[in-house]
Amino acid sequence: MNEKNTLASLGENESLRRTIGLLVAGENALVGPGDDAAVVSVSGSSFVVTTDTMIEDHDFRLDWSTGFDLGFKAIASNVADVAAMGAVPIALTVAIALPGSTNIKFLEDFAAGLNAGIQELAPGASVVGGDLASSDKVFISVTAHGDLQGLAPVLRSGAQAGDIVVVAGTLGRAAAGLALLQSDSDAKSAFDDLVNIQLRPQPPITAGVIANKAGATSMLDISDGLAKDASRIAKASGVTIQLDSSALDGFKAVLELAAMRLESDPSNWVLFGGEDHSLLATFPQGVEIPREFKPIGSVLNKGEHDVLLNSEPLPQKGWDSITG
Repeated sequence: MNEKNTLASLGENESLRRTIGLLVAGENALVGPGDDAAVVSVSGSSFVVTTDTMIEDHDFRLDWSTGFDLGFKAIASNVADVAAMGAVPIALTVAIALPGSTNIKFLEDFAAGLNAGIQELAPGASVVGGDLASSDKVFISVTAHGDLQGLAPVLRSGAQAGDIVVVAGTLGRAAAGLALLQSDSDAKSAFDDLVNIQLRPQPPITAGVIANKAGATSMLDISDGLAKDASRIAKASGVTIQLDSSALDGFKAVLELAAMRLESDPSNWVLFGGEDHSLLATFPQGVEIPREFKPIGSVLNKGEHDVLLNSEPLPQKGWDSITG
């Protein structure tokens, strides 16, 4: 390793200078990195804001993820939360702490991943500021802002009995990718499409605003698993969510080969696997459901259980950010 190019040898100012210069300015950034705070324009009187963290050896491993992967994933997971509110991502701030012995190339790759994530998932948005610090392990925190464009936000609490439950995006693929990465076999090289979804998620960001304009009554980002996140809508709305197992068959079918290789049940990935960052929403009956969404169930009056798979209660298993 070239010790002249470590973060410790370069210092904060030079490390930031080399990194910030790689970031692309967005159309909503009036004042970007360099001042004490950013200034961002919005088209309406309200906006949404969300924040998320990624911690080495808890949320990712450096023997799996490159700096580019982490930059891309940091964008994907945060703009998905903005989209789940029915807003357009416009600006992000990124804080990263990492060992001083880290080569500057890692930070440059991270910035490249941030750029790629924005250009692919949220064109027009930009990183407008952040922070760089030293720590024993890599710690990433992103705050994302979204423009509601004069619309009301779509909350988790609006689902009503009779609504149709729908999903935009994939289910179980990121969980399958994680299982492949955790396996000791060479199976991950045979299913790099699934591994890539885990490392660089592909949430359907534009579907969030589309759902808002089409009259979605509730929506959230599936980060912790279908069953667990469906229960969050159920609890917030005071209803029961009933999922149709036959509507999930297509999601399971694309995972069957990987499941056979790992001797796993693809249903577990679809129902309980997180990090696809797809959008789970509800629409009233009679509303034209946008083509980005697939019906997978219905909303019932509040019953004994929050979520049913057909007529059977579904456990609220999934990813937990505290316990893992």
